[in-house]
Amino acid sequence: MERVMSELADYFAARQDLELHLVLYGITREIFYIIPDNLIIHKPQFRFNNKLRIYFTLKTLLYLRYTIKKIGPGSIISFGELWNSFVLIALCGLKYPVYISDRCSPEKKFNAFHTFLRKLFYPRATGIIAQTAKAKEIYSARIKHKNIRVIGNPIREIKVSHEQERQNIVLMVGRLIKSKHQDKLIEMFAKVSPPDWKLLLVGYDHLKQQNMARLKTLARDLNVDQRVVFLGKTDNIEGIYLKSSVFAFTSSSEGFPNAIGEAMAAGLPVVAFDCVAGPSEMIRDNHNGFLVPLFDFEHFQKKLELLMKNKETRTIFGENAREDIRQFSISQIGEQYLQFILSESITDK
Repeated sequence: MERVMSELADYFAARQDLELHLVLYGITREIFYIIPDNLIIHKPQFRFNNKLRIYFTLKTLLYLRYTIKKIGPGSIISFGELWNSFVLIALCGLKYPVYISDRCSPEKKFNAFHTFLRKLFYPRATGIIAQTAKAKEIYSARIKHKNIRVIGNPIREIKVSHEQERQNIVLMVGRLIKSKHQDKLIEMFAKVSPPDWKLLLVGYDHLKQQNMARLKTLARDLNVDQRVVFLGKTDNIEGIYLKSSVFAFTSSSEGFPNAIGEAMAAGLPVVAFDCVAGPSEMIRDNHNGFLVPLFDFEHFQKKLELLMKNKETRTIFGENAREDIRQFSISQIGEQYLQFILSESITDK
């Protein structure tokens, strides 16, 4: 979510006719990704004290409302399934166009409180950005909003040199959480297990699940611990894509998996589960990768083994992947965003 926002900010900021503001109001208010110098940043002067959560939540709501009134924007965009309601509440009664976008699986379940807030406030948004056609279908049924636009995530270009030497590496990129099923990927890799191949797992423990230790134990029990490498969080992900040969993605719940898009941009064939939303927007089965029925691990293993053993197929699929993913370039996605979120402002003028 933060990466997409930073890439969009970079694209928007290059426009001479736009003034761009970023309001940070979360607990930490940190900036991880590089953002343009001409982006005007706003953040509260007070620290959020979680021990006084209700008080500081109300204080943050007032801060957000006051700051946006001070800016007087022509359009507002908010990301995050738990943050969008917060923004809409803060701006209740004001006439600024607000566009919102969930960044999770459209089938994600929420508790009763958040479900109530979404039903009450989401219809008040000027527009909703869905990451996939399936997400639009689900939101149209649940929220009954008439202005929902499908816009995928921008996928950055990765320069691929024909002189780049691919290694016998199966790669997966994703947080170490249960819905990513890295344990099943390790098991499948152990069964296929050509001795000259490695499995690289990029990702870190998240959602307090502490899965890294469990996954390392599994690899050791299956006698592949010398060929399963845990890279944790890395800032050299592009280099890892470029030296790998196959991208395997065992996740069962996605909104729009940027990792698949980046792998394709790096010329990697992908094998992934056809979960509710995301992979099917990018992968054309048997053309640039393989889409596998959800939780059919036997089928997934066969497709993974096919790619590992057939360099010609990997090469053809990889070239197709690089070509197909260009539809999600930042220039195309950025323009789709601007056309959508500025339409209300243009109409008002």
